[in-house]
Amino acid sequence: MLWSLVAGFAADKVFGDPSKHHPVAYFGRYAQFLEKHLYRDSKLAGALFTAAAVVPPTLAVAALPAKLRKLVLPVAVWASLGGTTLENVGKQVEADLKAGDVAHARTWVPWLCSRDPHYLDGDGIARAAVESLAENTSDAAVAPLVWAGLAGGPGVVAHRAANTLDAIVGYKNDRYGNFGWASARLDDVLGLIPARVTTLIHLGLAPKQREVWRRVARAARTHPSPNAGWVEASAAEALGVTLGGRTVYPHGVENRPELGAGPAPSVETVGRAVHLSRLTQIVALGVGLVLHEFQKRSCRRASNLV
Repeated sequence: MLWSLVAGFAADKVFGDPSKHHPVAYFGRYAQFLEKHLYRDSKLAGALFTAAAVVPPTLAVAALPAKLRKLVLPVAVWASLGGTTLENVGKQVEADLKAGDVAHARTWVPWLCSRDPHYLDGDGIARAAVESLAENTSDAAVAPLVWAGLAGGPGVVAHRAANTLDAIVGYKNDRYGNFGWASARLDDVLGLIPARVTTLIHLGLAPKQREVWRRVARAARTHPSPNAGWVEASAAEALGVTLGGRTVYPHGVENRPELGAGPAPSVETVGRAVHLSRLTQIVALGVGLVLHEFQKRSCRRASNLV
């Protein structure tokens, strides 16, 4: 199990995302097939869709023989991790902004978030990149490692499935406001622990931790997301910048609360955000290994009591 986490993490660092036959891409097609047949403008239909998408692959991995699960886990971790791709996109944004090529920097925004890049200038792109690097590090790097440590392959698959569904249907618009509700809430629940782990890592890398923790806790509660507010607020403190504010999405404009107490993000901040993401991923690997060891010992104690 321990080698599985390390092997999956190493594969992401060496190879990045699989360029062909990515399991998440196949899951996305499966989810689109289900949406085509199950879509109704109701939360009940959305809950059925979420269950039909998440439960089968999770149970399929859980039902594998123990030895086969050990072989599947590093592949599942590798396929679920997106840390290296995230770092590479962040570097591309930084390079384009440093070169003054705002138009090309905009082309990377959809890789990071759902904001409309046409409304973003250089400073707006820098802010979008920093915020997205923080949030996506939690979702695409910390969460797979944490869930691998807590629940093995089934945990990794369940989280990645829920997170992918949120990216497909978790929008507050006319089509998905009801149908995507269950997927978005499940993603929130499964992202709760990883987001707090990410926050603690950020705070460990920030100066004056005691003062920072109070500010982060206060600011995070003003954010509409139960998880993104924590990781963005803690990243803002670790980087010494202010995040949040007016944000343009395809569905409209949202005025997000301001997080942090420093200046607005700049091109230089993007590079530091990439470095913060990399450090956070490395620490998260250690957290995943510790969680696995703790879970294994707890299971042994429980079996001895029976």
